[in-house]
Amino acid sequence: MNYRLLIQYDGTDFHGWQVQENDRSIQGELERVIGMLVAQDVAVVGSGRTDAGVHAEGQVANVKLPAGKFTPEKLKHAINGNLWRDIRILKVEKVPDEFHARFSAKQKTYVYRVVNAPVMSPFWRRFAHHETRPLDVGRMNETARLFLGKHDWTAFSAAKADGDNRVRNVIDFTVESHWDDRAKGVMIEFRITAAGFLRYMVRSIVGTMLEVGRGEKDSDTIQTAIVTGNRDLAGKTASAAGLTLFKVEYD
Repeated sequence: MNYRLLIQYDGTDFHGWQVQENDRSIQGELERVIGMLVAQDVAVVGSGRTDAGVHAEGQVANVKLPAGKFTPEKLKHAINGNLWRDIRILKVEKVPDEFHARFSAKQKTYVYRVVNAPVMSPFWRRFAHHETRPLDVGRMNETARLFLGKHDWTAFSAAKADGDNRVRNVIDFTVESHWDDRAKGVMIEFRITAAGFLRYMVRSIVGTMLEVGRGEKDSDTIQTAIVTGNRDLAGKTASAAGLTLFKVEYD
């Protein structure tokens, strides 16, 4: 029986999604708990690998288990009852055997949050990046258009990103700001949707956009970075704390 899991987690204390031999990971925790419940090794497949310190509001995974052992609701409660409190399964449903959390995904949306204020609220410390300098949201939104479409993202990814193909299609990219009562300051949200992402791609794009917002980088530099793949033209990679996998969409 194939089960689809909707997962949320605070990624601060994890070494990313993927199983690590000596470090705590999301996949490792889920495989440990579910394997204990069914008394056999299991493989939990995620829609993508979030890096160390990155969070998820809408991560999706699937796992194949013996038929008839659990209803979706009982499986959800059994997993949550054995997980530490920084991971939770919000929903479990039966899906066709051919469903694959990664290969069946059509697009993913990430949100990167920045508290743009003199003082960082401790309530956002684990979930947002802190920027004390003024940021021009209008300028960043205009620049966001340059990132739309299908491009080679070599300049905006890790040097050892998975595979040789660095081409990805960015479907939507917006920058919005609002007053956040908890932070007592301005919250800026970068929301980016694509069919797929390379490692560090979103954080590199956001780091570059922050330099645009501070007036340190212009659109010509960004266009040149995209065309040439020159990483030296991109900005500093933004911290992991601000990044959250918001949702994964399927047919």
